[in-house]
Amino acid sequence: MRQRRFETDREYAEKLDREDPLRSFRSRFHIPTDTIYLDGNSLGLLSHDTERTLHRVLGEWRTLGIRGWLEGTPPWFYFAERLGETAAGLVGALPEEVVATGTTTLNIHALVGTLYRPEGGRTKILAGALDFPTDIYALKSQIELRGLDSTDHLVLVPSSDGRLIDEETIVSLMTDEIALILLPSVLYRSGQLLDIGRLTGEARRRGICIGFDCSHSVGAVPHRFDDDDVDFAVWCSYKYLNGGPGSPAFLYLNKRHFGREPALAGWFGYVKERQFDMSLEFEHARSAGGWQISSPSILGSTAVEGALNLIIEAGLENIRSKSLAMTSYLIHLVDSMLTGAPYGFSIGTPREPGRRGGHVALERGSEAMRINEALKARGVIPDFRPPNIIRIAPVALYNTYGEVWQLVHHLREIIDGKEYERFSGERGLIP
Repeated sequence: MRQRRFETDREYAEKLDREDPLRSFRSRFHIPTDTIYLDGNSLGLLSHDTERTLHRVLGEWRTLGIRGWLEGTPPWFYFAERLGETAAGLVGALPEEVVATGTTTLNIHALVGTLYRPEGGRTKILAGALDFPTDIYALKSQIELRGLDSTDHLVLVPSSDGRLIDEETIVSLMTDEIALILLPSVLYRSGQLLDIGRLTGEARRRGICIGFDCSHSVGAVPHRFDDDDVDFAVWCSYKYLNGGPGSPAFLYLNKRHFGREPALAGWFGYVKERQFDMSLEFEHARSAGGWQISSPSILGSTAVEGALNLIIEAGLENIRSKSLAMTSYLIHLVDSMLTGAPYGFSIGTPREPGRRGGHVALERGSEAMRINEALKARGVIPDFRPPNIIRIAPVALYNTYGEVWQLVHHLREIIDGKEYERFSGERGLIP
């Protein structure tokens, strides 16, 4: 991406919005009243497209009842596979290698349980010390299910600064003791984007199975799983995919693994044409669909359908281009207006566009939590990650450059007026 020269005045932000090729998509979302919503990396907003698909399936349920499984449009029975085919284009996969199913953590269990085969000297799993906790919980469980001690058999790539993971260190830890690797595509705190192609190539050369949790990238960053030769991947649909709270997750499984037996068998992973034979002998579909476990949530899947179609219409490359421009603009404004005293902010996200995902981590030595609360009181919705990070995610489809400009000025005013002192600083259930 060509580095552009940004300016700091409001008129410049308005100019960027006028020139934005994706500006029309904002009107297709429900934007909360009097709100600058910058938390799409935690929960994306509801689109009118999603609302329509939900109403369609509610109507099918109302009028068809159980017949919707085969007479819905599309039939509910094939919905998970159909969504997988649609999402495959976003991650550079074959249609049969992706399916919408379960949750991110459940899919980690299903795929790691299948592909982690400790034997001989290869018994360990490699992950990162800054990974989202659920990934680590799942990996420890999988190790211990095999009668091994997770303290000894889970290797965590350390971080020198608590923000970033050095890829050279990751590669150096790909020893002949490692049986499987699971890493995030984007570190959830700092927004660092790992080089999936490079890391997969290094793992392949060492005969190590490798997968990625792409919850913080799919929908904001294009992927090429097949070209990169990734073994497996998982991601949620409620962040940048805007699928709604608790919406179904996705899994990707490289076709070379279709012949393996799923570690967690369930009837929706059965060969579709014979699923209702009700055989007690499990025969899994030779596709990613074979790793489904339970019946899909049709209402949740329908929400994802509408959201995916909107992203495809906008074009993921266009989304990535604007996302990088907006985060670059935010970094420029912070550098120009929020680093000196008394503001004291710094950027905890890689500055190189190709090394960051869709959000920017704003760090401050003190009072970050109370400043975050003051932002919310002003109608600005970011999110906070302990101990001192305010995450800002300007989403290409519904945020504007003007909102990014306003955010920075809200922060200046909060600190100038010491508004944050009105807040207790005690953490809520969700800070």
